[in-house]
Amino acid sequence: MAVFVIARLTFREAQRRRLLWVALFMGAAFLLVFGIAFHFIQRDIESQLNQPEQLAFVSILLLTAGLYAVNMLVNVVAVLVSVTTISGEVESHTIDAIVTKPIPRWQVVIGKWLGYAVLVLLYLAFLVGGLMLIVYLRSGFYMNNIGRGVLMMALAALLVLTVSIAGGTRLSTIANGVMTFMLFGLAFLGGLVEQVGALIRNTAAVNVGIVSSLIMPADALWKKAVAYFQPTTISNPFELGPFAAITEPSTLMVVYAVVYLVALLLFALRSFSRRDL
Repeated sequence: MAVFVIARLTFREAQRRRLLWVALFMGAAFLLVFGIAFHFIQRDIESQLNQPEQLAFVSILLLTAGLYAVNMLVNVVAVLVSVTTISGEVESHTIDAIVTKPIPRWQVVIGKWLGYAVLVLLYLAFLVGGLMLIVYLRSGFYMNNIGRGVLMMALAALLVLTVSIAGGTRLSTIANGVMTFMLFGLAFLGGLVEQVGALIRNTAAVNVGIVSSLIMPADALWKKAVAYFQPTTISNPFELGPFAAITEPSTLMVVYAVVYLVALLLFALRSFSRRDL
């Protein structure tokens, strides 16, 4: 099927442009820095604490911080690798080599989305797996709900990827990149406002965060992931510092994010099919 051919070509294009290799190299550098920092912090903590619960708490805190950084990195990579996938090819007319063939345009969009989705998810698995392995080998700690949390992170990355591809069917490369990053920034800021509002019990601030999550639910998915990561033994989530989820998004928000993603993808298919090239 043409979709899988285009997906394979999209993946190879990322390799040819060295996007994949640069991302892997920088990801490996991130894991190296995290591993060194975790080792020395853990060594100092072990010399001061001797309770298993206290040591486990430190591991949870550091691992959650690492996962937070991974979430940011993967979402940024999702934008950078896909921001030119349609708009840039339209501007350079390289897309003409594909659309002039007897291939429906919707298959072109789906194929490119699928190729980059595989790349982003593999990158997420690489970074999360590396973090978990480092922490486990050094401290013996592992999270029980890591699968559910990573699933939420994967959904957030795919959501950002879909926003970038959908925007590329209508906007220029620069405008698309600005829009996608601004939406991601809006979600992050709104999520921060909601967390502070929940902490000080300010309803207006919480509502601002909810509205921002409706506009762009990526940060809400991260909060849902953190809620899975947080152990039930922690009575006050704010003990985990700025990476905690004081308010846990409902399952309805996750359903909304899935519908949001599907609607954006359908918009991208329709938009590119009707675009005058």
